[in-house]
Formats: sequence, structure tokens, C-alpha cells
Amino acid sequence: MSTYSHILLAIDLSDESEQLITKAAELARLYQAELDIIHVVEPLTFAYGGDVPMDLSTIQEQLDEHAEQKLNHLCATIDHPVSRRHIVTGHTESEIHRIASETEADLIIVGSHGRHGLALLLGSTANGVLHGAKCDVLAVRVKSQES
Repeated sequence: MSTYSHILLAIDLSDESEQLITKAAELARLYQAELDIIHVVEPLTFAYGGDVPMDLSTIQEQLDEHAEQKLNHLCATIDHPVSRRHIVTGHTESEIHRIASETEADLIIVGSHGRHGLALLLGSTANGVLHGAKCDVLAVRVKSQES
């Protein structure tokens, strides 16, 4: 098994993201790898099927700004340098694949809640990232804060 030189951590900015950050920083230190972090903001039009009779650009900008503030806060807690922070808008799996390719990441780290039943059948972000990635993908089991 080869070592990793460029890790891309995909986070959703939930409370569980801290668990992923800890794991990614440990691996980046172990492999002396470059660490990038990505957060994908899905456009509001995705939630409404693209047919929205009002301008959502101001709300979308607020979501982007909130994401940037939260990502900056999380990055301040990492004890490993973060090379680049990517906040992009689009379809989550596609954007993670795109950024991984552009940055030549050789490992993508995503969180997995280990869902079963209907949620498993419908798929998950981790599963979507795995099936389109051109590099290794590490799905880290995250524990909910309620557990």
C-alpha cells in the first residue's frame, strides 16, 4: 500500500464534522500529507426542483457566508495545516470528485453514519463519493452527538 500525499476531507459542517477533522489531521500527520477541506453547499433550487417563483440569490449568499464562517471556525481547531479550503455550490458527490481531481488528491475522507434499511437503499453521500472517485475513499464512521 502506498502512502498518501494529498488528502481531501469532505465535511457537511455538522457537529459530527469534528470527528472527521480529528481523523483527517491524524492521517495527514502520519503520512506528512497536504490536507484540503471541502464543503459543498447544495443550491436551494435543488430542494425545490429548480422551479422557484422567487429570487433565492440573497438566501444562497447567506448560506455560503455561514458555511465559510463555520468552516473557518472548524479549521482553527485543526492541529495540522490546511492547504486549501473549498466551499463550492453544486451536487455534493460531483463537486467532491471535481475538486479531488483538480487538486490531485489521492485520498478522500468522508463521514458515514452507517445507516441501514431505507436510508441504505436510497444511498448516501459516502456511497456516491466512493462510486465515482478516481482515488481511494475512506468512510469514517461518525457517532451522533446524542449517542
